[in-house]
Amino acid sequence: MNNAEILAKSLLDLGVDRIFGFSGATILPVFHAIGSTPIKITVSSNEQSSAFAAGGYSRAGDKVGIAVVTSGPAITNTLTAVADAHADSIPMLVFAGQVAQTKMDTDEFQHINVKSVFEDAAKKVILVNEMHKIEEVVKDAYFYAKSGKPGPVVIDFPYDIQKTEGEYQGIASEKFAHKYDEEHHLGKNQCRQFFELLKSAKKPLLYVGGGLNSQAASDQIRAFNRRFAVPSINSLMGKGILDETQFWSVGMLGMFGVPAANKAIQETDLFVAFGIRWDDRVNQKVGESGLDADIAYFDINPEKVQEVRFTREPKFSFIGDAERVIEDLLDYAVKHDIQLDIAPWQEHIKGLKQQYPLNYNRRAKAIQQAEVMDRLAHFITDETKVTTGVGNHQMLAAQYLTMFKPKSFLTAGGFGPMGFSLPSAIGAYYAAPQSTVIGIDGDGSLLMNLGELFTIGRNQIPIKVLLLNNHGDGMVRNIQDFLYAGDYVGTLKHSTVNYANVAKELGFSFQQRITERDELKAGLAEFMAATGPAFLEVVCDEDEILYPRIHAGSGYQDMILGPYMEDV
Repeated sequence: MNNAEILAKSLLDLGVDRIFGFSGATILPVFHAIGSTPIKITVSSNEQSSAFAAGGYSRAGDKVGIAVVTSGPAITNTLTAVADAHADSIPMLVFAGQVAQTKMDTDEFQHINVKSVFEDAAKKVILVNEMHKIEEVVKDAYFYAKSGKPGPVVIDFPYDIQKTEGEYQGIASEKFAHKYDEEHHLGKNQCRQFFELLKSAKKPLLYVGGGLNSQAASDQIRAFNRRFAVPSINSLMGKGILDETQFWSVGMLGMFGVPAANKAIQETDLFVAFGIRWDDRVNQKVGESGLDADIAYFDINPEKVQEVRFTREPKFSFIGDAERVIEDLLDYAVKHDIQLDIAPWQEHIKGLKQQYPLNYNRRAKAIQQAEVMDRLAHFITDETKVTTGVGNHQMLAAQYLTMFKPKSFLTAGGFGPMGFSLPSAIGAYYAAPQSTVIGIDGDGSLLMNLGELFTIGRNQIPIKVLLLNNHGDGMVRNIQDFLYAGDYVGTLKHSTVNYANVAKELGFSFQQRITERDELKAGLAEFMAATGPAFLEVVCDEDEILYPRIHAGSGYQDMILGPYMEDV
């Protein structure tokens, strides 16, 4: 059995039943080894899409997505998707072919030093050599990618080593899983200290991030709020974790967060953060001048917790899995009958949500993207998974769509690559084929990976692609509205292309283009009822500005509601 075959057999042992990839000369031994197993191969239109699809597979389910590509430009094409997974703590494996060891660093065709390119963009990079046991490399990497702060592992696999005979031992996968088991629990004194802090607060606010984006963690934070009803906000990556139908779920915080969330954070006296990156777009002002709030912070990433301890001086912090932390807190609360007295604050939050509803220009002649999201929200169920590209449509989807489960709103948060939606939707479908998968995109983001329309059509994948076409890069154009007096250099992309016709040619069984408001309601209903690949293009107002918004460098008190959400 050669090492390529050992890799394939190891993937089978791990329960892998699908990989995403794009073949090439230096990875052919691996492709043919995988091809001789029951593992299915989804071939994308390019390598970036293969890695995005693998990331979407991880985001939507409990298994680790796997991309397999060849050497040189193939592996460098995955860099954006790898960096995206690293920023959002998404586990993923990327196997790359490499030239033979004897040809490395000799200007060989399609050779690049993978480690030097990826070392700051991945959780780990492994260059396989003749001393490695491939079974151990593959199985260990799978569980390492999931462990601690999850992330992508890139495995550089020279062509000669793929063909070399190796040893397959059939080592139990559980042995590698146990290697990364963590037993970080809060002690009784820590639980007591936390609840003393919480009970003393009059206006506590929970902030939920992507670190809780699993069914188990979501169940825990929902149980916590059923008991305490602490007003809670979420990051973009935390959407769907909270029960968004309850009054205590205030909505998304941040530069484009909902008004009530951005108002609530200005008033809180205790900011309790679970599983967040503490990035500049959401809470750069928490703990700084202008906000008088104590901080409690829980995260599994030691470096981030240590950074926050130094820069923000939280009253309470803990390095560990947020799911276990909440479980410990709940157990303590039940045993000690912990109660909170925050009724005035809860009523105030209800009032904020009523006083500051989302709104848009309902009298505009052209269709508004916000209007489309507002209507789409009526079709979202607990079996819906949404992917987005990056831009105004992404933020509007996060604002307007109520998601009912974790791992249901799949979007690029920390790195923000356009072109994310289509390939990620493909991965999401294969991770959860029982779900209705909707890929929401802007025209600028769609064009980044337009080739995945071909992948969807060719494979007849029943994904619903919703294109909000405003003929340009709306988010950047909005910045130009404010900073460059509407001088749209490089961001206007007017075209007569009918994308619905393109989708038809590429195999979509349903395709429609909407240009008038009176077509929208029926068009969305037909789109959502369609079977097989479905494509709906809605031509939207190119002058629409995304609100609310907080300009870079400003604080929450500087939030601009815009002309349709002004104070009442």
